[in-house]
Amino acid sequence: MRCSVIKKLFVLAVLIWAFVMINAAEAGKVKYVFLFIGDGMSTPQRMIAEEFSRAIGRGELAINHLKHQATTRTVSANSLITDSAAAATAIACGTKTYNGAIGVDKDKKALVSVAEVAKKAGKKVGIISSVTLNHATPAGFYGHQPGRNLYYLLGLDLVNSNFDFFAGGGITNAYETKNPNFKGNIYELAKKNGYTVVIGPENIKKLSKVDSKLIAVEREIAPLAKAIDHTDSLTSLAEFTALGIKNLENPNGFFMMVEGGQIDWDGHANRSAENLREVLAFDDAVKVALKFAEAHPDETLVVVTGDHETGGMALGLSGASLRLERLANQKCSSDAFAAILKKEKENNKDYSLEVVQKLITEYYGLLFTEGQGGMYLTKEQKDLIEKGFNNGKIPEYLRRIMNTKAGIGWTSGGHTALPVLTTATGVNASVFSGFIENTDISNFLKPMM
Repeated sequence: MRCSVIKKLFVLAVLIWAFVMINAAEAGKVKYVFLFIGDGMSTPQRMIAEEFSRAIGRGELAINHLKHQATTRTVSANSLITDSAAAATAIACGTKTYNGAIGVDKDKKALVSVAEVAKKAGKKVGIISSVTLNHATPAGFYGHQPGRNLYYLLGLDLVNSNFDFFAGGGITNAYETKNPNFKGNIYELAKKNGYTVVIGPENIKKLSKVDSKLIAVEREIAPLAKAIDHTDSLTSLAEFTALGIKNLENPNGFFMMVEGGQIDWDGHANRSAENLREVLAFDDAVKVALKFAEAHPDETLVVVTGDHETGGMALGLSGASLRLERLANQKCSSDAFAAILKKEKENNKDYSLEVVQKLITEYYGLLFTEGQGGMYLTKEQKDLIEKGFNNGKIPEYLRRIMNTKAGIGWTSGGHTALPVLTTATGVNASVFSGFIENTDISNFLKPMM
């Protein structure tokens, strides 16, 4: 009798344990997962962009006010300073690897990314980037190559991934006919593999939901236009995120990775106004996901992180007051201004330093006449611009002047080992707390798929 009771109690205990474990597993799952990666974005970029946004009346950044936050270590397997390839592989696959590696470990064996886990689990998968789609960060979620510069092979990996949605910049080396592994134009191969391919902002604007897998790119082999140069005729990172939601939403849910890739490029170049505008554009994309999460509060997780810091950006410059609002006077990117100068020189027979000075005032808000105020140029700064007029380096010198005017310092033209900040909200977001490794992001997310 006693043995029978013990057996029944044991069976009951097993059933209760199984019920608890099954429900715990179900509770750990998330239907919709957004992973946002600001390339080159650490705490300095987040905080300085926040203060800039407040200074120009735009308010606080959404990315900085998510409920849960974690300081995130970024080192790669072979260096304290990671590159984007190793960092993307760590975030996507949960394994540290060497700088330059895409989706492979230290022994060059293929790893499995969280995006691939999601796809295998029946979810739809989307990859969006403001740079080219076979660049290091997006490639880390579908690619498996020993080197990040194997762009054509990564293009083949993209096509063969069968992920449901790719959007943003184009595909580098999509037509690399001299590659010994050339199998055809990447876009044509994508079409043969069931993708609808849409190229050009005028065509993207007409898009809504399509019935097939989709590749939508602003330009065939180039990144998106810089955020500071954005016009309504172009497609923003936020608009691509909204388009992704339309095409990925389904009863099984989705995983979406969105990269703000040009934050990194402007960090390398120490271009403050352009860098901060990229962060703001990235933040706008996150807001699209947060709006979706409001409608699906019990099913959605939004995670925002960076792969590494770029430029050693500092909120404060010795001998200069902090006046971030002055950066709002810059109306275009350095590259765009270089093109403006080139066109003016070619078309204006009266091209002179005085003509250039007027253009600088128009596009940067810098003043050459005598007077008080932060945008008036010192004699040394005027001399620097005249030097630039003579040696063709005006955009470079304007970058330096605008950094000084705003009070922003830079310590490097490369990556740094500074940890990044990961923030999160929604289902299971509390795991993104404390001090974590970048590999933890994937290892947290994979079970949720």
